[in-house]
Amino acid sequence: MPLVGTSENSEVINMDSVGYLKDLAIILLAAKVFGICARKLHAPEVVGEILAGLIIGPAVLGIVSQSDFISQMAEIGVVMLMFEAGLGTDMKKLKETGLQATAVACAGVFVPIILGTVLFMSFYGWGTPGSEQFLKGLFIGTIMAATSVSITVAALKELGRLSGTVGTTIVSAAIIDDVIGIVVLTFVLSAKGTDTSVWIIVFKAIAFFAIAIVSGFLVNKIFVWLDSRYEHTRRIPIAALVYCLAMAYVAEKFFGIADITGAYVAGVVLCNLNDAKYVERRVDISAYMVFAPIFFAGIGLKVSFASMDARLMLFSVAFVIIACVGKIIGCGGIARICRFNFSDSLKIGVGMMTRGEVALITAQKGLSAGLIAPEFFTPVILLILVSSILVPILLKQMFGHSGEAAA
Repeated sequence: MPLVGTSENSEVINMDSVGYLKDLAIILLAAKVFGICARKLHAPEVVGEILAGLIIGPAVLGIVSQSDFISQMAEIGVVMLMFEAGLGTDMKKLKETGLQATAVACAGVFVPIILGTVLFMSFYGWGTPGSEQFLKGLFIGTIMAATSVSITVAALKELGRLSGTVGTTIVSAAIIDDVIGIVVLTFVLSAKGTDTSVWIIVFKAIAFFAIAIVSGFLVNKIFVWLDSRYEHTRRIPIAALVYCLAMAYVAEKFFGIADITGAYVAGVVLCNLNDAKYVERRVDISAYMVFAPIFFAGIGLKVSFASMDARLMLFSVAFVIIACVGKIIGCGGIARICRFNFSDSLKIGVGMMTRGEVALITAQKGLSAGLIAPEFFTPVILLILVSSILVPILLKQMFGHSGEAAA
């Protein structure tokens, strides 16, 4: 039996099997060109990469469309970004901001949930608590509550502010926000009649962090020994990346926690190594060249305006505005109560505005449970796109007029 390209069918299969290489080349080229243009216009590079995805994707030119391969590459990108964020964490500042970050996260979940519920019912009809209409509104609020800090991490890193007090508070709050969001999501799905128990999710979240802390001490000691024996060798970053991917997998697969949380925890476990900066630089090479640009461009690729009507368009605009304002009011307001100055409180509120894969995953869960219709993915994607472009620009402007020392 012939192996390669001797029939019309095998030729088609062979052509399709390498199509991802063309898509990858286009994405990386467009992301780099638009990233350079963004930098020349004094905007963060990630803004250009997101716009590149929007322009080459279905919304404009239609040269590249979303695929499982691109989604998986993008997921690796966000995992590596969060691992780098963990590696760059200042443990002293993390301990100092723990209670403040928890308060910021709680406000960042519940304020958008309330606003989102009211917004949905204002457009599509009111319902009493417990009714299906009310649950649909509550679910829209739950989507609004989901924070994805990956864009903020990239912007803060580019600005040299990631390990400062504000940066640490944002990243810590986003991780806690993720856990609270999972509990709320499970509660809403349970109320709809799915078989997931809220208490099981709470138990899994607590169990994950308990196991991560205990195992983290052991893993840290192993890496300290490796670091002293094989300092500045490639086996250290390879072993660190293996640990990162393993933690991301375990978090998602066995505990129902987002994989990016597992990756961030892995980075925190290793952040005090003598070779932490060396590991971060090595990981950054792969992330910067391939995976991160695919992640950011992938956000733009998801945008499509095919199912947009007048009411959905108006709802989408209101959804984006209220989702962004809700985070600023909730997170920024609590940060101010926690004695951050007004400028830093505003930075924290803006830094918590970004939405990403967590919002999309939440929306997908709602679609499966019959809580939202497919057309509601459009406002979610628009929120991701607008917040992902807006937040880096706003942070650059605010930090540009700030006296906080760069990390």
